[in-house]
Amino acid sequence: MRKIYTLLCFFLICDDATRTVSAQPAVPETNQTVLLNNPMHIVPLRTLQERKIACVTRPNSPISSTFGDLLRRYAPADDFSIPVDAGDYHDLDEGLKFYNTIVLALDAANLRDKRLLQFINTQAAGKQVILSVFGDGTNLRELDFVHFPILWNPEITEAAARDVAMSAFGGIACTARLPRSFSPRYATGAGYATEQTRLEYADAAALGIDQQRLEARIDDIVAEAIREQATPGAVLMAVKNGKVIFEKAYGHHTYDGQAPTEVSDIFDMASVTKITATTPTIMRLTERGVVNLDSTMGHYLLQAQTSNKNGTKLRDVMLHEAGFIPFIPFYRDLQPDDLRTDSSAAYAVKVADGCYIRTGYYEEVMWPTMLQSKMNAPGSYVYSDISMYVMKEVAEHQTGIPIQDYVQQEFYRPLGMQTAGFLPRQRFAKDRIIPTENDKTFRKTLLQGYVHDQGAAMAGGIAGHAGLFATANDLAIYGQLLLNRGTYGGEQYFKAETIDLFASNQSTTSRRGLGFDRWDPDTTKHYPSTLASDATFGHTGYTGTCIWIDPKAQLVYIFLSNRVHPAVSTKLINLNIRSRVQDAIYEAINAAK
Repeated sequence: MRKIYTLLCFFLICDDATRTVSAQPAVPETNQTVLLNNPMHIVPLRTLQERKIACVTRPNSPISSTFGDLLRRYAPADDFSIPVDAGDYHDLDEGLKFYNTIVLALDAANLRDKRLLQFINTQAAGKQVILSVFGDGTNLRELDFVHFPILWNPEITEAAARDVAMSAFGGIACTARLPRSFSPRYATGAGYATEQTRLEYADAAALGIDQQRLEARIDDIVAEAIREQATPGAVLMAVKNGKVIFEKAYGHHTYDGQAPTEVSDIFDMASVTKITATTPTIMRLTERGVVNLDSTMGHYLLQAQTSNKNGTKLRDVMLHEAGFIPFIPFYRDLQPDDLRTDSSAAYAVKVADGCYIRTGYYEEVMWPTMLQSKMNAPGSYVYSDISMYVMKEVAEHQTGIPIQDYVQQEFYRPLGMQTAGFLPRQRFAKDRIIPTENDKTFRKTLLQGYVHDQGAAMAGGIAGHAGLFATANDLAIYGQLLLNRGTYGGEQYFKAETIDLFASNQSTTSRRGLGFDRWDPDTTKHYPSTLASDATFGHTGYTGTCIWIDPKAQLVYIFLSNRVHPAVSTKLINLNIRSRVQDAIYEAINAAK
């Protein structure tokens, strides 16, 4: 395992008690944070997948909560407190033993605490240190002995805490310099410059947008959706020029009104899985020459060689032009012996609470059925879930890694996507996951943390076309990666030309890219919205989700809902809720120009 120097960041941790970013104070236009001691470019932080972060703060600090929650927008972090009694430093040291990135918070006055500085110095002997200091810079002279990065902000305010947190992770650039000399080491003009490499959590006002008007317009549209029972709740997010300009949770998990929706809630992505899991995997494998889109299914899949799909090109599969039938309702063909209410070795695949399917059902029944299913003439666009079942199989055969593990190690963890993944009930509390349908035919229970799509559920919750769960924040990170044409957080995940290829129109018969859905040139359809540019790409999900990336507007738009609760409804679509919200964002941006 590659060695990583542990980070001892002295930060302040924040409280995201509110449910909206848009309701928080605007980020100042100028970041006053000065970055010192950074010749090794430790800041902004990188290699997030290798870090285990502990945040250690002064108890009862007025801005600690603001910093911490914002810090956790970028990476997971566990909380610790600086002890009041110097004799308790031993316990803190023991608690931090297994962290390679440690986050603490100091007011400038704390720098006169010699015991605390000794503790810091001891930690720094084997660990990477970033010290964030707030307030009067005079006490910086107490740190002349240190060589690890320091983030100093002259203010002790929530805005300063936000700026320092974002500076540490590249959410906002550091350009400020020391206004005067505090010591021979920290002299006038000292400071390192960085660039923004990750999302900045600002608000619409940061770009001159009328925030109140935008929020009121979106509030009205979403209130209509909830009032008409198109969905019990939703989370919306918009990122413009790398800045989060809108984020808000609406309604409740269900119509009983017991659990308010939070921006940190986890939603069933449905077909958004296609472009957030399977497509990036194929993009990576294509870049590396592992997969050739002009090769055939039979070239990569032995079982396909004896099927009518032997000569089917992967490019046609990605474009939904392979001739596959749209859908196979596997759940309708289940036999009484295929399901059980209790698990066992013979029924080890859990498809919902109190519902288990026969072990091996996907391999023995579903996959062979798909391979032998009817084929129509290739070349015509027919949207089919079978396409991403196929591409998942191709990816797993070529990597030797289950796709749920591949996307975590290659994309989600390095990017800082903390909730995105399959099988969320194995990783998160049930009440954090938005329920979908009260399934009365197949699983006969309320679905909460188990994929809504029946076929994906029968495949063990992991499929190429559905099964991913995530928060809006995770999708925003991924959307910004695509908008950046393959880079994020100072790392390159894809070549720019790979993004351009997959996300652009690649069909003579449809609007589609490779895996990605796109803006429809038939402007009477207003898809995905009236004001979206012709460069827009992304995808929608059956459960009421979508993400759209518009390179011309430098905009990422996310709408998450559970429109299928308690039963499948078309009201969200009939009322055109997602598109109207998207247009409201464009209108606000255009009005600010």
